Amino acid sequence: MEANGVSGGAAGARRPPHVAMLVTPGMGHLIPLAELAKRLAARHAVEATLITFASTASATQRAFLASLPPAISSLSLPPVDLSDLPPDASIEMLMSEECVRLVPALTEVLSRLMETTRLVAYFADLFGADSFDAAVAAGVPRRCLFFPGNLQGLTLILHLPELDVSMPGEFRDLAEPVRLPGCVPIPGADILSPLQDKSSPSYRWMVHHGRRYREAHAILVNSFDVLEPDAATVLGRPEPGRPPVYSIGPIIRTDAAPVASDAPRAACLDWLDRQPPKSVVFVSFGSGGSLPTEQMHELALGLELSGQRFLWVVRSPSDEGAVNANYYDAESKKDPLAYLPAGFVERTEGVGLLVPSWAPQTEVLAHEATGCFLVHCGWNSVLESLVHGVPMVAWPLFAEQRQNAVMLSEGVGAAVRVPATKRKEEIAAAVREVMAGPGKGAEVRAKVATLQKAAIEGLLEGGAATAALDEVASRWTGAEHA
Repeated sequence: MEANGVSGGAAGARRPPHVAMLVTPGMGHLIPLAELAKRLAARHAVEATLITFASTASATQRAFLASLPPAISSLSLPPVDLSDLPPDASIEMLMSEECVRLVPALTEVLSRLMETTRLVAYFADLFGADSFDAAVAAGVPRRCLFFPGNLQGLTLILHLPELDVSMPGEFRDLAEPVRLPGCVPIPGADILSPLQDKSSPSYRWMVHHGRRYREAHAILVNSFDVLEPDAATVLGRPEPGRPPVYSIGPIIRTDAAPVASDAPRAACLDWLDRQPPKSVVFVSFGSGGSLPTEQMHELALGLELSGQRFLWVVRSPSDEGAVNANYYDAESKKDPLAYLPAGFVERTEGVGLLVPSWAPQTEVLAHEATGCFLVHCGWNSVLESLVHGVPMVAWPLFAEQRQNAVMLSEGVGAAVRVPATKRKEEIAAAVREVMAGPGKGAEVRAKVATLQKAAIEGLLEGGAATAALDEVASRWTGAEHA
């Protein structure tokens, strides 16, 4: 459990401030925390230790951690026995249980960092609030919660303990949408998927997390005020019993997957070079998503029917209906192209490019040929799309993605949502609208251009996100006496 690269040596304030960050499973959780650590290192000369769970050790994760700058080290906590949990335990339950059971080991790690570094703050992410116990036990001066989603999602979780009492019955059965302060109304069926069964452990865990979030000294959110202005206003007001909330986003991956300098460029980028500007629909469901076979077929036929060029990252279908089947392993197990409709590959040759399992998403979104992103509405992907000025077609799968889709399509106006019936004609219509439509599509394209400008400006010197992070970091150095 030794951390490579953590500075020791003589005590005193000459040592750089140090933060420890616990990363709950999923590359979608690791990447934004690592990017936050990079930003703290570059702007505030803060060193960081990223602490990962043994359950998510993978070649992808190891390569990513090895690519980080010297100021950011990493260590893995020991494996935890979860064999007593039910075989169908949800992702949320597994992460939450693993976190609780790791508190003793984490306390040791943090105590050691308190001795060997100038540890000024501890970060947990959305499923890791129980680990605040370790930070308290080790005497870490400040506890921060990093919320990798948006202000709407944070607002929901903070209100869960009271909603749990005041709202009987299931969310999906509500006649009226859920109205949260500063947020677009959310139909009950679109509320966070772990909350859809109140008898489930996942639901109880999320209510529990909602209580524990309030123990943080600060909550940092991967969103930006111009994207969610009403929620930002509400959360910007001091509220007794709730930590201050800082919008520090967009935090997105700033480099590609680590590759050798002489490695060949991804073939899909060469293909994009040959396409006209803003002519290609990029289709990807994130590192953890896969579609049932029937939806995969309708998507294929819908893309064909749309008449648009497309670049589709194809994964093997989740025949059991578990759309998050790839959550812990992003590589498709079988040849995914074999599951496409008969003749589709041949008919779309030259118009579409099919890429099995993985494509360099950041580079694809940044490419001038990309005109639209058909996206699962995972928040990292949404932010990447906005930063690169790419309008979206929303096709949510699991977790918080459906409520993100509501916000993007009904609230922000940065996406057109594919209807729940997912018929090929509906898919084609949504794609055509965002690519070239004169009505809603034109509004979406204009809104995304405005948000792109605001996102970039917020990260500049004097920008809102930069100022928010500066305020948080300044509190650390004044709050401890290492």
